[in-house]
Amino acid sequence: MGRKIVITSGKGGVGKTTVTANLAYALASCGERVVAVDGDLGLNNLDVAMGIEGKIAYDLFDCAEGRCRAKQALVQSPWHKNLFVLPACFGKNRKEPETNAVRAVVGDLGSLFDFVLLDCPAGIGEGFRRAVACSEEALVVINPHVSSIRDADKTINLIFENRPCNVGVVVNRMRGDLAAAGEILTPQEIASLLKVKLVGVIPEDDKITSGLSLGRGRCARAFSVLAGNVLKNRCKIFDCQSAYTGFFGSIRRKLKSIL
Repeated sequence: MGRKIVITSGKGGVGKTTVTANLAYALASCGERVVAVDGDLGLNNLDVAMGIEGKIAYDLFDCAEGRCRAKQALVQSPWHKNLFVLPACFGKNRKEPETNAVRAVVGDLGSLFDFVLLDCPAGIGEGFRRAVACSEEALVVINPHVSSIRDADKTINLIFENRPCNVGVVVNRMRGDLAAAGEILTPQEIASLLKVKLVGVIPEDDKITSGLSLGRGRCARAFSVLAGNVLKNRCKIFDCQSAYTGFFGSIRRKLKSIL
């Protein structure tokens, strides 16, 4: 059976869907068969991030309500042969499916894929609880800001209350210059505060606001490291700070603050 990992956050806007899409692509690039499931049934946009929004015939609602099998609703990514998406399309007249029905769909996918990544709605509502109930592992995406860290702490506690499982944290949009200058917490300090394993660090990159990095640039390298950590249970962390330390690093920090 494939590994079922929910990717969640305490608040919106931290880049959770972007992390889901890029981690799925990075794992597929390692030779794993991966499906990304849009578990955000209200503000769903994983299909946009994955570039398959015009190819949807069935979705998670249809699978949960028995109108099709999970395999029929899958859309293959145009970017990798091992990567598939199970989308969720919003409809005003649609009633959210029962947790057991969604769990059955995820279970079916687990028999077909090495990894099932569930993009979870932000916050701690019913959608969050449903996604957590369908998973065996959790990655909590946060930004290095006080409000995000505080919300992540609440989210992690709720995950343990609802379904004790392996929980890790991914620090997204990390500013290495600010961390080196001591203006924000380092990823290691954040993980220590939250008392969970640091699984990945993704640098701030204006070129990657949403969607896939597709193997290019610092973000792509960081997602490759994250995928290796998830796949091999290791603790290698992408270095966002060393370029901004020392004499030349201080010059880079000043230039970045001006730009």
